[in-house]
Amino acid sequence: MAEHKKRSRRATTDTKPNDSMKTDAAAGDVHAPPDQDAVWLRSILTAPVYDVARRTPLEHAPVLSKKFGNTIWLKREDLQPVFSFKLRGAYNRMKLLTREERARGVIAVSAGNHAQGVAFSAKELGLKATIVMPVTTPRIKISAVEAYGARIVLHGDSYNDAAARGMQIAQEEALTLIHPFDDAAVIAGQGTIAMELIAQHRGHIDAVFVPVGGGGLCAGMAVFLKALDPSIRVIAVEPDDAACLDAALKAGHPTALDHVGLFVDGCAVRQIGNLTFELLQGRVDGLVKVGVDEVCAAIRDVFEDTRSIVEPAGALALAGMKRWVKDTGTKNADLVTILSGANMNFDRLGHVTERAEIGQQLEALFGVTLAERPGSFLEFCRMIGRRSVTEFNYRYRVGEAAEIFVGVQLTGGDREYAEILESFREAGYQVADYTHNDVARSHVRHMVGGALPSGTRERRFRFEFPERPGALLHFLETLGARWNITLFHYRNRAAAYGRVLAGFAVAADKDRELDADLVQLGFWFAEETDNDAVKRFLG
Repeated sequence: MAEHKKRSRRATTDTKPNDSMKTDAAAGDVHAPPDQDAVWLRSILTAPVYDVARRTPLEHAPVLSKKFGNTIWLKREDLQPVFSFKLRGAYNRMKLLTREERARGVIAVSAGNHAQGVAFSAKELGLKATIVMPVTTPRIKISAVEAYGARIVLHGDSYNDAAARGMQIAQEEALTLIHPFDDAAVIAGQGTIAMELIAQHRGHIDAVFVPVGGGGLCAGMAVFLKALDPSIRVIAVEPDDAACLDAALKAGHPTALDHVGLFVDGCAVRQIGNLTFELLQGRVDGLVKVGVDEVCAAIRDVFEDTRSIVEPAGALALAGMKRWVKDTGTKNADLVTILSGANMNFDRLGHVTERAEIGQQLEALFGVTLAERPGSFLEFCRMIGRRSVTEFNYRYRVGEAAEIFVGVQLTGGDREYAEILESFREAGYQVADYTHNDVARSHVRHMVGGALPSGTRERRFRFEFPERPGALLHFLETLGARWNITLFHYRNRAAAYGRVLAGFAVAADKDRELDADLVQLGFWFAEETDNDAVKRFLG
């Protein structure tokens, strides 16, 4: 957890909501600038979001509260008509359009919840809406937007590709762009969640945990909460592979990330907004970064308390709250977490279930070396005892040692996890802990064995393939014609990108040629040749 101290700096006049939201100058001084907190409060308090949005409930989470020794509350934005908070900001922005702007129509670039918010709002206001999405957008999200009557334009493999096309269409057709987060009216619309929260909660709130992508939700809530009660701690939560606010706070200004992870797709933003950063910079009390396993565990936590399934971004704040409580040792506090959305693809649930076992400390994964002799497996299993074995992978190798990949179900969390690891070592086994090794969990556990013939030099890479027709053909045409592919494992979890682990037989003097071809491929990749799990089972 990275803590960021509050600064005295507040939003400058560049961050005022808009001209229609200005307050009068202080009495007796016509030159005095308006109090920016007052301007933002007024814009939030008067936002007409309830034309379409619901006042979502603030629900007590008894299971989580008991487990973590705090009173935990869930703000249920997953119950909005479009199953996400994004409706608030989109409608508030579109309600402010001039007559001429309404006549021309609006455009938005989004592959997710913002698209549905804009399309829904356009239908309610009788406007024409165009939504530009990457070609890789899952069909379920395209269908949801089409159901509201919006025109869909599919372009490119990434958000950046779609955004460039969206700007072109906006200029050609004189459409008004509805930005997903870096817009004052959008921020004010999201801030109405904080307004509801203050009215719904009895007593003092110690901390509010808010997911961060572009920062619109967190900025709107932070402005309202800090203006009304500065003692409420606002804790921003980001995916550890898409932490654009953390990068901006460290740099002192918004800065683009080289790469963002795609699992928490609702928060997969490369750069925090300029306006949102100005507002967050002086109002966020702390920042927590969490991984995929923790998010999956939080999805499961929400289900156990509410019997509802939220999307990864919807559970992000709860994952951060759990980490924060563990790191700080906080007890007997009133903590609120925002469940921001529930647009989950059903096909992703298998992946969520698998990863939640690790995130909730319900499974540990190990690589263990055994003597290649009769009875060695039996001895090892006897040592595990009556614990449930969740996975046991092995393939025979010529030699005196056998390598196994074993998963063990945990019931005692960190304590039991440490005990198992220590017991293996005390028994004299060579053991490696792969519980938090991403490549081991996603690929190697399904591919144990398959060592190459002696003398073959192999380089191994992890790729992210856009899920569109022709992606595999492009890969093979670029690399397969020149290089001998020694390993190929594809794993798709109904996301915009599939995950691939591939190996190539490469002579040492050909490394530069392979590197050039990989760049030409145009897909994101990372070399995993020296990954311990890969070397142990596939080397």
